[in-house]
Amino acid sequence: MREKKVAPSYAAAELQARGHRASHDFTKAADGARSAADIARDEGDSTGWWNMTFLQAENLLDAGDFAEATSLARSLSEASLAAASPQYRAQALILMANSLRGEGLLEMAIEAAASAVGLVDDDADMEIDVHARQALIAAFAESGKLEGAWEECLSLSERISDEMDDQLAGKAYWVIGNVAFLCDKVDEGLHYHELAAETFSPSRNLDVWAKFNKASAAMRLAAEVADAATLRCIERAELATDVVGGNEEEILLLRLNRAHWNYLAGDSGAAIELLEELRGRADQLPPQIAGEIFLLMARAQADTGSKQSARESLLEAADRFDKAGAHQRALQAREMLAPGTGPEQE
Repeated sequence: MREKKVAPSYAAAELQARGHRASHDFTKAADGARSAADIARDEGDSTGWWNMTFLQAENLLDAGDFAEATSLARSLSEASLAAASPQYRAQALILMANSLRGEGLLEMAIEAAASAVGLVDDDADMEIDVHARQALIAAFAESGKLEGAWEECLSLSERISDEMDDQLAGKAYWVIGNVAFLCDKVDEGLHYHELAAETFSPSRNLDVWAKFNKASAAMRLAAEVADAATLRCIERAELATDVVGGNEEEILLLRLNRAHWNYLAGDSGAAIELLEELRGRADQLPPQIAGEIFLLMARAQADTGSKQSARESLLEAADRFDKAGAHQRALQAREMLAPGTGPEQE
């Protein structure tokens, strides 16, 4: 007689999903969370369903499946639990904003993040409040609306206090520094990133440490700060990612940082070699990141005398930025096509 297969419990499915997430196997984690959500739904546990569907969407976002993450986040924002709780709805909208940003749908990301910020106030959960503002700042910044991004940064800076969790404060300093760099406030950018580096602890969360150093390096490079501290950020990010692992997008962004460093260090040939690999995989990345790859490629090509190739890369960069809704960045790329203003003039 065959033994009857016992269906997994909600607790077992949740534990399995969180175990896969801890191991950075986001696809399996999403599958496990979906199983837990199905069990909760069948048992009439609406809170359990919401929490596990949220976990599923988080893992899909980290796995780079932005469209599916957006769809789930939208369903969560419209669920009865979210209708009864501004904090639940804000969390869903934050997740939706970040997923839309991954898709390159920046105007929609701004709208979702702004709605989340509007739902939280001084009495709200501090973590949700900060995450909502971070999502809005990121969407503003990536769409080139730097004035709005900096205004939100000033609001976020007022929320940082000694009572705030160190990791949360570090993330706030991090995003403020990012926008300072984008606004050409280089000294302020360096200051806030230094505060973030002092606040984060690699022993507490090596994954966050890796992501911070990767992002800090990218911002320093964008500001053409190619000093020893920038190289240390690149090396820390590479080393930490080797230890904790990373998804495809994170690995490609690390290579983009290396290519940018090589370019600023005067080795355009080495930069082009890395960028050729990235260009072939640009469709795996959000369009605004792909735009940055082609823009850097244009500069490196012009530096080696490949003027026509540089022009073609600039046109591709502008097209990618337009697809992302980053129209100001697209305009900058097109302006570089004008005689005497190309990347070789920088």
